[in-house]
Amino acid sequence: MAEKININNHIRSLKLRVIGPLGENFGVLTKEEALEKAKEAKLDLIEVSPNADIPVARICDYGKYMFEVSKKQKEVKSRAHITETKSIQISVGISEHDIMIKSKQAAEWIKEGHRVKIDLILKGRMKYMDESFLRERMQRILAVIPAEYKIAEPLKKIPKSMVIVLEKAK
Repeated sequence: MAEKININNHIRSLKLRVIGPLGENFGVLTKEEALEKAKEAKLDLIEVSPNADIPVARICDYGKYMFEVSKKQKEVKSRAHITETKSIQISVGISEHDIMIKSKQAAEWIKEGHRVKIDLILKGRMKYMDESFLRERMQRILAVIPAEYKIAEPLKKIPKSMVIVLEKAK
């Protein structure tokens, strides 16, 4: 956890908006009054929102509170999906069979939620070929990808290849 949580006497604010152990609102109290209420309940006073105009503190068990916070953080972390940009390289003279294999791989990655960068590699004299011919070669692989996709970055020619980036259609 990045930030330190202030509890009991470590709270610096003189006035606090206090929430009771059962979720009841005690309103704005001085630090001493809030500490007294926490002591009566035999629980801790935990500062849950230190950056508010009047900081918010909660009366509850510190261990239980930390467990709840870590549980929420784990849940958020498990829901996060990291996307990568996967790359497929093809050449101008690629065979139909190889196109089918690479398109299936691209479809699998797109379904997983990754972005797919398709590189049409241009070597030697191929760099100077007619651009419409090269675009047609790229369209051959795009036509057989068996997944719903959208173009994230349009087709562009760079010195040694033509590149297009695909991603999952929403």
